[in-house]
Amino acid sequence: MKIAVLLVIVLTSALAFAQETSELAIPPNGDAERAEVSQWIGPVKISIAYHSPRVHNPATNDRTGHIWGELVHYGFVDEGFGPTQSAPWRAGANESTTITLSDDVKVDGKDLKAGTYALFLDLEKTGPSFWIFSRHQGWGSFQYDPKYDVLRVPTNSQDAPFTEFLTYGFDERRPDSATAFLQWEKKRFPLKIDVPNVTELYVAKIRQQLESWPGFRYEDWQTAAQFCADNKINLDEALIWADKAISGPFRGASVGHEDFSTLQTKAAVLDGMGREADADTVMQKAFTLPDANAVQIYVYAMHVLRSGKKDKAMKIFVLNQQKHPDDKFWTSLGLARGYTAVGDKTNAIANWEIVVRNVPASLKGQTANYESALKKLKETS
Repeated sequence: MKIAVLLVIVLTSALAFAQETSELAIPPNGDAERAEVSQWIGPVKISIAYHSPRVHNPATNDRTGHIWGELVHYGFVDEGFGPTQSAPWRAGANESTTITLSDDVKVDGKDLKAGTYALFLDLEKTGPSFWIFSRHQGWGSFQYDPKYDVLRVPTNSQDAPFTEFLTYGFDERRPDSATAFLQWEKKRFPLKIDVPNVTELYVAKIRQQLESWPGFRYEDWQTAAQFCADNKINLDEALIWADKAISGPFRGASVGHEDFSTLQTKAAVLDGMGREADADTVMQKAFTLPDANAVQIYVYAMHVLRSGKKDKAMKIFVLNQQKHPDDKFWTSLGLARGYTAVGDKTNAIANWEIVVRNVPASLKGQTANYESALKKLKETS
């Protein structure tokens, strides 16, 4: 009988070991399935790969209240397996949890280089716990060695809705940051990740892409220049990109396109550089082009108006009506907004009345707004 029991123990241990060393497609140890979650912060991709244990394992065994400090140990312990005698939690099950960063980031305000790291959690009973990023990606934390640590950052546990399966995710997403988190049972551990140079990274990737297939399209050079103008960045190079969109980026392979849109982008770059007179010269040329329709001129004049240049915008609104005398909506809408901005209520009311009578079918949903603007002016005149 004793021999039979011993044989069962030996066989069970051998099978478990074989499972972890096998490359065959068999269920993971403890049914802790593999999982992966990714999030982009601008052009930066962040991925977390892990094994996901559950609170009820097996289904009849409810471990609620026995996860933190029991199943997941506090601090560093000797798990009795592998070379290390002081291991943190692997922040998941089975193999080490890993986090992969496509570009350099800041974690809790500290620099972290691009790459793949093992991610551990030093769980503390009191005070903050600590995320640990390690260059060494072993199996679990059995081979953990602090000499491979590249970063440790504090984290405070937060109460969370019950979560059956250990789960990683991202929230509080912004254009230049996101908060990664581990959530399990009734706890959550956040990890703030920032990309403070996100706009510069976009420019670097755009520059690289323009040297490849996208560089054969003038539209891509214009988009690149407009991005820089909108963000007031890399303007000297953006001016070159704007000119390529107009005159052709590759001789014999692709031609540029001089139209209202590409000239407006060049003017925006020049304006961002503080060269307003040069920008105005470019736009004067744009206004004379056959493709300069009433909508485009209206949109540009509204941009000028919103920048606080009322008189300059007013001149463009007047020019738009002179250039497109048959248009009864966009030219009048521009004049209505322009006269309202400069305080000429009489002319503003006259043009709002024309607007209300000529709303195109595609903008009927805005009629109430136009009527409200007209009513407000009449009530205060």
